[in-house]
Amino acid sequence: MGLLSLAIWTPIVFGVVLLALGRDDQARSVRWVALIGAVASFLVTLPLYYGFKIGTAAMQFVEKAPWIERFNVNYHLGVDGISVWFVLLTAFINVVVVIAGWEVITRRVNQYMGAFLILSGLMIGVFCALDGMLFYVFFEATLIPMYLIIGIWGGPNKIYAAFKFFLYTLLGSLLMLIALIFLYVKSGGSFDLALWHRLPLNGTTQTLLFFAFLSAFAVKVPMWPVHTWLPDVHVEAPSGGSAVLAAIMLKLGAYGFLRFSLPIAPDAAREWAWLMIALSLIAVIYVGLVAMVQKDMKKLVAYSSVAHMGFVTLGFFIFNDLGVSGGIVQMIAHGFVSAAMFLSIGVLYDRVHSREIASYGGVVNTMPKFTAFALLFAMANCGLPGTAGFVGEWMVILGAVKSNFWLGFGAASALIFGAAYTLWMFKRVYLGPVGNKHVKELVDINAREFVMLSLLAIAVMYMGIYPKPFTDVMDTSVAELLKHVAQSKLN
Repeated sequence: MGLLSLAIWTPIVFGVVLLALGRDDQARSVRWVALIGAVASFLVTLPLYYGFKIGTAAMQFVEKAPWIERFNVNYHLGVDGISVWFVLLTAFINVVVVIAGWEVITRRVNQYMGAFLILSGLMIGVFCALDGMLFYVFFEATLIPMYLIIGIWGGPNKIYAAFKFFLYTLLGSLLMLIALIFLYVKSGGSFDLALWHRLPLNGTTQTLLFFAFLSAFAVKVPMWPVHTWLPDVHVEAPSGGSAVLAAIMLKLGAYGFLRFSLPIAPDAAREWAWLMIALSLIAVIYVGLVAMVQKDMKKLVAYSSVAHMGFVTLGFFIFNDLGVSGGIVQMIAHGFVSAAMFLSIGVLYDRVHSREIASYGGVVNTMPKFTAFALLFAMANCGLPGTAGFVGEWMVILGAVKSNFWLGFGAASALIFGAAYTLWMFKRVYLGPVGNKHVKELVDINAREFVMLSLLAIAVMYMGIYPKPFTDVMDTSVAELLKHVAQSKLN
Protein backbone atom coordinates (compact mmCIF):
# COMPACT_ATOMS: atom_id res chain seq x y z
CA MET A 1 0.00 0.00 0.00
CA GLY A 2 1.34 3.43 -0.96
CA LEU A 3 1.85 6.36 1.39
CA LEU A 4 -1.26 8.20 0.20
CA SER A 5 -3.46 5.14 0.64
CA LEU A 6 -2.02 4.74 4.14
CA ALA A 7 -2.82 8.39 4.89
CA ILE A 8 -6.42 7.93 3.69
CA TRP A 9 -7.28 4.49 5.03
CA THR A 10 -5.43 4.39 8.39
CA PRO A 11 -7.89 6.81 10.10
CA ILE A 12 -10.88 5.25 8.29
CA VAL A 13 -9.96 1.73 9.49
CA PHE A 14 -9.48 2.95 13.07
CA GLY A 15 -12.81 4.78 12.83
CA VAL A 16 -14.66 1.71 11.59
CA VAL A 17 -13.11 -0.41 14.36
CA LEU A 18 -14.31 2.11 16.95
CA LEU A 19 -17.83 2.12 15.49
CA ALA A 20 -17.94 -1.69 15.49
CA LEU A 21 -16.38 -2.49 18.83
CA GLY A 22 -16.64 0.50 21.14
CA ARG A 23 -19.32 0.99 23.79
CA ASP A 24 -19.89 3.72 26.38
CA ASP A 25 -18.89 1.38 29.20
CA GLN A 26 -15.52 1.10 27.44
CA ALA A 27 -15.15 4.86 26.94
CA ARG A 28 -11.63 5.01 28.38
CA SER A 29 -10.34 2.34 26.00
CA VAL A 30 -12.22 3.93 23.10
CA ARG A 31 -10.50 7.26 23.72
CA TRP A 32 -7.06 5.67 23.77
CA VAL A 33 -7.72 3.70 20.58
CA ALA A 34 -8.94 6.94 18.93
CA LEU A 35 -5.80 8.79 20.04
CA ILE A 36 -3.54 5.98 18.85
CA GLY A 37 -5.40 5.99 15.53
CA ALA A 38 -5.13 9.78 15.15
CA VAL A 39 -1.40 9.84 16.02
CA ALA A 40 -0.68 6.89 13.71
CA SER A 41 -2.61 8.64 10.93
CA PHE A 42 -0.49 11.74 11.40
CA LEU A 43 2.80 9.83 11.52
CA VAL A 44 2.11 8.06 8.20
CA THR A 45 1.75 11.48 6.52
CA LEU A 46 5.19 12.74 7.63
CA PRO A 47 7.13 10.78 4.94
CA LEU A 48 5.11 12.73 2.36
CA TYR A 49 6.89 15.91 3.45
CA TYR A 50 10.34 14.43 4.02
CA GLY A 51 10.21 12.48 0.75
CA PHE A 52 8.73 15.32 -1.30
CA LYS A 53 10.96 16.52 -4.16
CA ILE A 54 11.10 20.31 -4.37
CA GLY A 55 11.64 21.87 -7.79
CA THR A 56 9.20 19.78 -9.78
CA ALA A 57 5.52 20.40 -10.49
CA ALA A 58 4.88 16.72 -11.27
CA MET A 59 2.50 14.68 -9.12
CA GLN A 60 4.38 12.62 -6.54
CA PHE A 61 3.64 9.42 -4.60
CA VAL A 62 1.27 8.48 -7.45
CA GLU A 63 -0.93 5.41 -7.10
CA LYS A 64 -3.27 4.13 -9.79
CA ALA A 65 -5.52 1.08 -9.91
CA PRO A 66 -8.75 0.36 -11.82
CA TRP A 67 -11.88 0.91 -9.74
CA ILE A 68 -15.02 0.93 -11.95
CA GLU A 69 -13.51 -0.35 -15.20
CA ARG A 70 -16.69 -0.12 -17.25
CA PHE A 71 -16.69 3.68 -16.89
CA ASN A 72 -12.90 4.03 -16.75
CA VAL A 73 -12.99 5.26 -13.15
CA ASN A 74 -9.65 4.76 -11.42
CA TYR A 75 -8.39 4.82 -7.86
CA HIS A 76 -5.83 7.46 -8.87
CA LEU A 77 -3.94 9.35 -6.17
CA GLY A 78 -1.10 11.84 -6.12
CA VAL A 79 0.01 15.10 -4.49
CA ASP A 80 1.96 18.12 -5.65
CA GLY A 81 3.22 21.23 -3.90
CA ILE A 82 -0.31 22.63 -3.73
CA SER A 83 -1.94 19.65 -2.02
CA VAL A 84 0.70 17.93 0.12
CA TRP A 85 0.49 20.39 3.03
CA PHE A 86 -3.27 19.88 3.35
CA VAL A 87 -2.78 16.15 3.90
CA LEU A 88 -0.49 16.89 6.84
CA LEU A 89 -2.75 19.67 8.13
CA THR A 90 -5.81 17.40 8.13
CA ALA A 91 -4.03 14.64 10.02
CA PHE A 92 -2.58 17.12 12.53
CA ILE A 93 -5.93 18.78 13.28
CA ASN A 94 -7.48 15.33 13.77
CA VAL A 95 -5.02 14.62 16.61
CA VAL A 96 -5.90 17.92 18.29
CA VAL A 97 -9.65 17.31 17.95
CA VAL A 98 -9.41 13.85 19.54
CA ILE A 99 -7.56 15.37 22.51
CA ALA A 100 -10.15 18.19 22.68
CA GLY A 101 -13.06 15.75 22.99
CA TRP A 102 -11.33 13.50 25.54
CA GLU A 103 -13.36 14.47 28.62
CA VAL A 104 -16.09 16.60 27.07
CA ILE A 105 -17.83 13.81 25.13
CA THR A 106 -19.41 11.32 27.52
CA ARG A 107 -22.11 9.63 25.42
CA ARG A 108 -21.60 7.64 22.23
CA VAL A 109 -17.87 8.25 22.57
CA ASN A 110 -16.99 5.57 20.03
CA GLN A 111 -19.31 7.09 17.43
CA TYR A 112 -17.95 10.61 18.03
CA MET A 113 -14.30 9.58 17.76
CA GLY A 114 -15.02 7.18 14.90
CA ALA A 115 -16.83 9.90 12.92
CA PHE A 116 -13.85 12.26 13.20
CA LEU A 117 -11.34 9.60 12.18
CA ILE A 118 -13.41 8.57 9.16
CA LEU A 119 -13.95 12.24 8.24
CA SER A 120 -10.19 12.84 8.40
CA GLY A 121 -9.50 10.01 5.95
CA LEU A 122 -12.20 11.20 3.53
CA MET A 123 -10.89 14.78 3.54
CA ILE A 124 -7.35 13.56 2.86
CA GLY A 125 -8.85 11.60 -0.06
CA VAL A 126 -10.18 14.86 -1.53
CA PHE A 127 -6.70 16.42 -1.50
CA CYS A 128 -5.11 13.33 -3.08
CA ALA A 129 -7.66 12.40 -5.78
CA LEU A 130 -6.48 12.71 -9.40
CA ASP A 131 -9.60 11.08 -10.84
CA GLY A 132 -12.67 13.32 -11.21
CA MET A 133 -15.18 10.76 -9.98
CA LEU A 134 -12.96 9.69 -7.08
CA PHE A 135 -12.70 13.36 -6.08
CA TYR A 136 -16.47 13.73 -6.20
CA VAL A 137 -17.04 10.60 -4.08
CA PHE A 138 -14.61 11.77 -1.39
CA PHE A 139 -15.91 15.37 -1.62
CA GLU A 140 -19.52 14.31 -1.01
CA ALA A 141 -18.72 11.55 1.48
CA THR A 142 -17.28 14.11 3.89
CA LEU A 143 -20.81 15.47 4.39
CA ILE A 144 -22.03 12.30 6.13
CA PRO A 145 -19.77 12.19 9.22
CA MET A 146 -19.95 15.98 9.66
CA TYR A 147 -23.76 15.88 9.37
CA LEU A 148 -23.84 13.25 12.14
CA ILE A 149 -21.36 15.15 14.32
CA ILE A 150 -23.54 18.26 14.18
CA GLY A 151 -26.87 16.42 14.41
CA ILE A 152 -25.96 14.17 17.38
CA TRP A 153 -23.54 16.19 19.52
CA GLY A 154 -24.60 19.73 18.59
CA GLY A 155 -26.57 22.41 20.44
CA PRO A 156 -30.32 22.99 20.88
CA ASN A 157 -30.97 23.70 17.17
CA LYS A 158 -28.60 20.99 15.93
CA ILE A 159 -31.11 19.29 13.60
CA TYR A 160 -31.87 22.55 11.79
CA ALA A 161 -28.16 23.34 11.48
CA ALA A 162 -27.28 19.84 10.27
CA PHE A 163 -29.99 19.89 7.58
CA LYS A 164 -28.95 23.38 6.46
CA PHE A 165 -25.33 22.31 6.20
CA PHE A 166 -26.18 19.15 4.28
CA LEU A 167 -28.66 20.70 1.85
CA TYR A 168 -26.59 23.78 1.01
CA THR A 169 -23.44 21.78 0.27
CA LEU A 170 -25.20 18.90 -1.50
CA LEU A 171 -27.28 21.13 -3.78
CA GLY A 172 -24.22 23.16 -4.68
CA SER A 173 -22.42 19.98 -5.76
CA LEU A 174 -25.11 18.73 -8.16
CA LEU A 175 -24.05 21.16 -10.91
CA MET A 176 -20.46 20.05 -10.37
CA LEU A 177 -21.50 16.45 -10.99
CA ILE A 178 -23.09 17.47 -14.30
CA ALA A 179 -19.84 19.26 -15.22
CA LEU A 180 -17.81 16.14 -14.38
CA ILE A 181 -20.04 13.98 -16.57
CA PHE A 182 -19.74 16.49 -19.43
CA LEU A 183 -15.94 16.44 -19.16
CA TYR A 184 -16.00 12.64 -19.09
CA VAL A 185 -17.90 12.56 -22.38
CA LYS A 186 -15.84 15.39 -23.90
CA SER A 187 -12.55 13.63 -23.10
CA GLY A 188 -13.66 10.39 -24.73
CA GLY A 189 -14.57 8.54 -21.56
CA SER A 190 -11.92 9.53 -19.01
CA PHE A 191 -12.05 10.99 -15.51
CA ASP A 192 -8.30 11.76 -15.51
CA LEU A 193 -7.79 15.32 -14.21
CA ALA A 194 -4.51 15.75 -16.11
CA LEU A 195 -6.31 14.98 -19.37
CA TRP A 196 -9.13 17.39 -18.49
CA HIS A 197 -6.57 20.14 -17.90
CA ARG A 198 -5.40 19.78 -21.52
CA LEU A 199 -8.87 19.65 -23.14
CA PRO A 200 -9.52 22.41 -25.73
CA LEU A 201 -12.84 24.07 -24.86
CA ASN A 202 -14.70 27.00 -26.42
CA GLY A 203 -15.57 30.12 -24.44
CA THR A 204 -19.21 29.27 -23.74
CA THR A 205 -18.33 25.77 -22.55
CA GLN A 206 -15.64 27.11 -20.25
CA THR A 207 -18.03 29.68 -18.78
CA LEU A 208 -20.70 27.05 -18.08
CA LEU A 209 -18.10 24.74 -16.50
CA PHE A 210 -16.67 27.60 -14.44
CA PHE A 211 -20.05 28.45 -12.93
CA ALA A 212 -20.93 24.78 -12.41
CA PHE A 213 -17.76 24.36 -10.35
CA LEU A 214 -18.36 27.73 -8.67
CA SER A 215 -21.76 26.51 -7.42
CA ALA A 216 -20.06 23.72 -5.49
CA PHE A 217 -16.88 25.39 -4.35
CA ALA A 218 -18.33 28.82 -3.44
CA VAL A 219 -20.79 27.19 -1.02
CA LYS A 220 -18.03 25.12 0.55
CA VAL A 221 -15.56 28.03 1.03
CA PRO A 222 -18.10 29.72 1.74
CA MET A 223 -18.10 32.87 -0.36
CA TRP A 224 -20.51 35.76 0.05
CA PRO A 225 -23.53 35.58 -0.47
CA VAL A 226 -23.81 31.76 -0.03
CA HIS A 227 -22.13 31.90 3.38
CA THR A 228 -25.29 32.08 5.51
CA TRP A 229 -25.23 28.40 6.48
CA LEU A 230 -21.83 28.68 8.19
CA PRO A 231 -22.65 30.81 11.30
CA ASP A 232 -25.69 28.64 12.13
CA VAL A 233 -23.67 25.45 11.79
CA HIS A 234 -20.74 26.75 13.86
CA VAL A 235 -23.04 27.89 16.67
CA GLU A 236 -24.70 24.48 16.95
CA ALA A 237 -21.74 22.20 16.23
CA PRO A 238 -19.62 20.80 19.09
CA SER A 239 -16.24 22.47 19.49
CA GLY A 240 -14.40 19.68 17.67
CA GLY A 241 -16.87 19.88 14.79
CA SER A 242 -16.40 23.64 14.49
CA ALA A 243 -12.62 23.22 14.55
CA VAL A 244 -12.56 20.66 11.73
CA LEU A 245 -15.18 22.51 9.72
CA ALA A 246 -13.23 25.79 9.83
CA ALA A 247 -9.74 24.31 9.66
CA ILE A 248 -10.23 21.74 6.88
CA MET A 249 -13.69 21.47 5.31
CA LEU A 250 -13.78 25.10 4.13
CA LYS A 251 -10.45 24.43 2.39
CA LEU A 252 -12.00 21.71 0.21
CA GLY A 253 -13.87 24.37 -1.77
CA ALA A 254 -10.86 26.65 -2.15
CA TYR A 255 -8.73 23.66 -3.19
CA GLY A 256 -11.35 22.83 -5.84
CA PHE A 257 -10.72 26.19 -7.53
CA LEU A 258 -7.03 25.30 -7.90
CA ARG A 259 -7.61 21.76 -9.13
CA PHE A 260 -10.69 22.27 -11.35
CA SER A 261 -11.84 25.83 -12.07
CA LEU A 262 -8.52 27.50 -12.94
CA PRO A 263 -6.81 24.76 -15.00
CA ILE A 264 -9.92 23.39 -16.76
CA ALA A 265 -11.52 26.75 -17.63
CA PRO A 266 -8.63 29.26 -17.64
CA ASP A 267 -10.20 31.64 -20.17
CA ALA A 268 -13.46 31.79 -18.20
CA ALA A 269 -11.49 32.22 -14.97
CA ARG A 270 -9.71 35.26 -16.42
CA GLU A 271 -12.94 36.64 -17.90
CA TRP A 272 -14.87 36.33 -14.64
CA ALA A 273 -12.01 37.22 -12.32
CA TRP A 274 -13.59 40.64 -11.70
CA LEU A 275 -16.66 38.91 -10.21
CA MET A 276 -14.59 36.63 -7.98
CA ILE A 277 -12.49 39.59 -6.80
CA ALA A 278 -15.62 41.64 -6.05
CA LEU A 279 -17.23 38.81 -4.06
CA SER A 280 -13.95 38.24 -2.21
CA LEU A 281 -13.63 41.91 -1.24
CA ILE A 282 -17.25 41.96 -0.03
CA ALA A 283 -16.44 38.94 2.14
CA VAL A 284 -13.27 40.58 3.43
CA ILE A 285 -14.83 43.98 4.22
CA TYR A 286 -18.60 43.61 4.68
CA VAL A 287 -18.52 40.29 6.55
CA GLY A 288 -15.73 41.70 8.72
CA LEU A 289 -18.10 44.52 9.71
CA VAL A 290 -20.85 41.98 10.39
CA ALA A 291 -18.48 40.12 12.73
CA MET A 292 -18.03 43.27 14.84
CA VAL A 293 -21.64 43.34 16.03
CA GLN A 294 -21.93 39.67 17.03
CA LYS A 295 -22.78 38.83 20.63
CA ASP A 296 -22.01 35.11 20.33
CA MET A 297 -18.29 34.26 20.32
CA LYS A 298 -18.69 31.32 17.94
CA LYS A 299 -20.76 33.36 15.51
CA LEU A 300 -18.13 36.10 15.57
CA VAL A 301 -15.34 33.65 14.73
CA ALA A 302 -17.56 32.04 12.06
CA TYR A 303 -17.97 35.38 10.28
CA SER A 304 -14.25 35.93 10.80
CA SER A 305 -13.64 32.68 8.88
CA VAL A 306 -15.70 33.93 5.94
CA ALA A 307 -13.63 37.14 5.89
CA HIS A 308 -10.32 35.27 6.08
CA MET A 309 -11.34 32.86 3.32
CA GLY A 310 -12.13 35.95 1.22
CA PHE A 311 -8.38 36.58 1.22
CA VAL A 312 -7.87 33.09 -0.21
CA THR A 313 -10.20 33.50 -3.19
CA LEU A 314 -8.91 37.04 -3.75
CA GLY A 315 -5.36 35.71 -3.96
CA PHE A 316 -6.31 32.99 -6.45
CA PHE A 317 -8.00 35.33 -8.92
CA ILE A 318 -5.37 38.05 -9.18
CA PHE A 319 -3.25 35.50 -11.08
CA ASN A 320 0.23 36.24 -9.81
CA ASP A 321 2.62 34.09 -7.81
CA LEU A 322 2.37 36.13 -4.62
CA GLY A 323 -1.43 36.07 -4.69
CA VAL A 324 -1.86 32.33 -5.35
CA SER A 325 0.94 31.27 -2.98
CA GLY A 326 -0.42 33.69 -0.37
CA GLY A 327 -3.90 32.22 -0.76
CA ILE A 328 -2.57 28.69 -0.16
CA VAL A 329 -0.47 29.84 2.83
CA GLN A 330 -3.55 31.61 4.19
CA MET A 331 -5.53 28.36 3.90
CA ILE A 332 -2.94 26.51 5.99
CA ALA A 333 -2.58 29.34 8.52
CA HIS A 334 -6.34 29.70 8.87
CA GLY A 335 -6.47 25.97 9.54
CA PHE A 336 -4.28 26.42 12.62
CA VAL A 337 -5.75 29.72 13.82
CA SER A 338 -9.46 28.97 13.33
CA ALA A 339 -9.13 25.58 15.03
CA ALA A 340 -7.38 27.31 17.94
CA MET A 341 -10.06 30.00 18.19
CA PHE A 342 -12.97 27.54 18.23
CA LEU A 343 -11.30 25.14 20.66
CA SER A 344 -10.50 28.08 22.98
CA ILE A 345 -14.18 29.02 22.97
CA GLY A 346 -14.90 25.36 23.70
CA VAL A 347 -12.68 25.50 26.81
CA LEU A 348 -14.82 28.35 28.17
CA TYR A 349 -18.10 26.76 27.09
CA ASP A 350 -17.26 23.52 28.90
CA ARG A 351 -17.02 25.48 32.14
CA VAL A 352 -19.78 28.11 31.84
CA HIS A 353 -22.06 26.60 29.15
CA SER A 354 -22.47 29.92 27.42
CA ARG A 355 -21.01 31.35 24.23
CA GLU A 356 -22.37 34.86 24.85
CA ILE A 357 -19.65 37.49 25.23
CA ALA A 358 -21.76 39.18 27.94
CA SER A 359 -21.49 36.03 30.11
CA TYR A 360 -17.80 36.65 30.67
CA GLY A 361 -15.40 39.41 31.70
CA GLY A 362 -12.08 39.34 33.52
CA VAL A 363 -11.28 35.72 32.69
CA VAL A 364 -7.56 36.58 32.97
CA ASN A 365 -8.02 36.88 36.75
CA THR A 366 -9.03 33.23 37.17
CA MET A 367 -7.48 31.58 34.06
CA PRO A 368 -4.13 33.33 33.41
CA LYS A 369 -2.50 30.40 31.58
CA PHE A 370 -5.48 29.98 29.29
CA THR A 371 -5.66 33.73 28.64
CA ALA A 372 -2.03 33.68 27.46
CA PHE A 373 -2.96 31.11 24.79
CA ALA A 374 -6.13 33.00 23.90
CA LEU A 375 -4.12 36.20 23.44
CA LEU A 376 -1.69 34.49 21.05
CA PHE A 377 -4.55 33.08 18.96
CA ALA A 378 -6.38 36.42 18.97
CA MET A 379 -3.23 38.15 17.73
CA ALA A 380 -2.85 35.53 14.99
CA ASN A 381 -6.48 36.10 13.98
CA CYS A 382 -5.68 39.82 13.69
CA GLY A 383 -2.73 39.06 11.41
CA LEU A 384 0.03 40.09 13.83
CA PRO A 385 3.54 39.74 12.31
CA GLY A 386 5.31 36.72 13.76
CA THR A 387 2.16 34.60 13.74
CA ALA A 388 0.74 32.33 11.03
CA GLY A 389 -2.17 34.71 10.43
CA PHE A 390 0.15 37.39 9.06
CA VAL A 391 2.08 35.50 6.38
CA GLY A 392 -0.68 34.56 3.93
CA GLU A 393 -2.60 37.82 4.26
CA TRP A 394 0.55 39.85 3.72
CA MET A 395 1.43 37.86 0.59
CA VAL A 396 -2.10 38.30 -0.81
CA ILE A 397 -2.02 42.06 -0.11
CA LEU A 398 1.36 42.35 -1.85
CA GLY A 399 0.02 40.37 -4.79
CA ALA A 400 -3.08 42.55 -4.92
CA VAL A 401 -1.01 45.77 -4.86
CA LYS A 402 1.14 44.31 -7.66
CA SER A 403 -2.06 43.81 -9.66
CA ASN A 404 -3.84 47.05 -8.70
CA PHE A 405 -3.08 49.49 -5.88
CA TRP A 406 -6.72 50.07 -4.91
CA LEU A 407 -7.37 46.35 -4.86
CA GLY A 408 -4.52 45.97 -2.39
CA PHE A 409 -5.82 48.92 -0.39
CA GLY A 410 -9.26 47.31 -0.08
CA ALA A 411 -7.73 44.00 1.00
CA ALA A 412 -5.44 45.69 3.54
CA SER A 413 -8.41 47.44 5.17
CA ALA A 414 -9.56 44.01 6.33
CA LEU A 415 -6.61 43.85 8.72
CA ILE A 416 -8.13 46.82 10.54
CA PHE A 417 -11.55 45.16 10.76
CA GLY A 418 -9.97 41.87 11.83
CA ALA A 419 -8.11 43.59 14.64
CA ALA A 420 -11.25 45.51 15.64
CA TYR A 421 -13.63 42.58 16.10
CA THR A 422 -11.02 40.20 17.54
CA LEU A 423 -9.59 42.62 20.10
CA TRP A 424 -13.06 43.92 21.00
CA MET A 425 -14.10 40.37 21.82
CA PHE A 426 -10.85 39.67 23.70
CA LYS A 427 -11.23 42.82 25.79
CA ARG A 428 -14.80 42.02 26.84
CA VAL A 429 -14.18 38.34 27.59
CA TYR A 430 -10.72 38.28 29.15
CA LEU A 431 -9.74 41.72 30.47
CA GLY A 432 -10.96 43.96 33.27
CA PRO A 433 -12.42 42.95 36.65
CA VAL A 434 -14.15 39.59 37.18
CA GLY A 435 -17.51 39.86 35.41
CA ASN A 436 -19.72 37.55 37.49
CA LYS A 437 -19.75 34.60 39.88
CA HIS A 438 -19.34 32.08 37.06
CA VAL A 439 -16.08 33.71 35.98
CA LYS A 440 -14.96 33.92 39.62
CA GLU A 441 -15.38 30.14 39.96
CA LEU A 442 -13.46 29.26 36.77
CA VAL A 443 -10.53 26.85 37.02
CA ASP A 444 -7.49 27.25 34.76
CA ILE A 445 -6.72 24.74 32.00
CA ASN A 446 -5.73 21.19 32.91
CA ALA A 447 -2.89 19.13 31.41
CA ARG A 448 -5.03 17.82 28.51
CA GLU A 449 -6.15 21.30 27.50
CA PHE A 450 -2.59 22.61 27.89
CA VAL A 451 -1.28 19.95 25.46
CA MET A 452 -4.08 20.65 22.97
CA LEU A 453 -3.51 24.43 22.97
CA SER A 454 0.29 24.05 23.00
CA LEU A 455 0.23 21.98 19.80
CA LEU A 456 -1.73 24.71 18.04
CA ALA A 457 0.38 27.50 19.56
CA ILE A 458 3.60 25.88 18.31
CA ALA A 459 2.12 25.53 14.81
CA VAL A 460 0.92 29.16 14.78
CA MET A 461 4.30 30.51 15.96
CA TYR A 462 6.44 28.26 13.77
CA MET A 463 4.59 29.15 10.58
CA GLY A 464 4.62 32.84 11.48
CA ILE A 465 8.34 32.99 12.24
CA TYR A 466 9.63 30.57 9.57
CA PRO A 467 7.19 30.12 6.65
CA LYS A 468 9.94 29.08 4.19
CA PRO A 469 9.29 25.29 4.40
CA PHE A 470 5.66 25.93 3.47
CA THR A 471 6.37 28.24 0.52
CA ASP A 472 9.33 26.23 -0.85
CA VAL A 473 7.14 23.17 -1.34
CA MET A 474 4.42 25.01 -3.27
CA ASP A 475 6.40 27.50 -5.40
CA THR A 476 7.04 25.28 -8.45
CA SER A 477 3.50 23.91 -8.56
CA VAL A 478 2.04 27.43 -8.28
CA ALA A 479 4.29 28.65 -11.11
CA GLU A 480 3.16 25.75 -13.30
CA LEU A 481 -0.51 26.42 -12.51
CA LEU A 482 -0.14 30.12 -13.41
CA LYS A 483 1.66 29.20 -16.64
CA HIS A 484 -1.23 26.88 -17.51
CA VAL A 485 -3.89 29.49 -16.66
CA ALA A 486 -2.13 32.10 -18.83
CA GLN A 487 -2.50 29.91 -21.93
CA SER A 488 -5.80 30.05 -23.82
CA LYS A 489 -7.68 26.77 -24.38
CA LEU A 490 -10.17 28.17 -26.88
CA ASN A 491 -10.67 25.71 -29.74
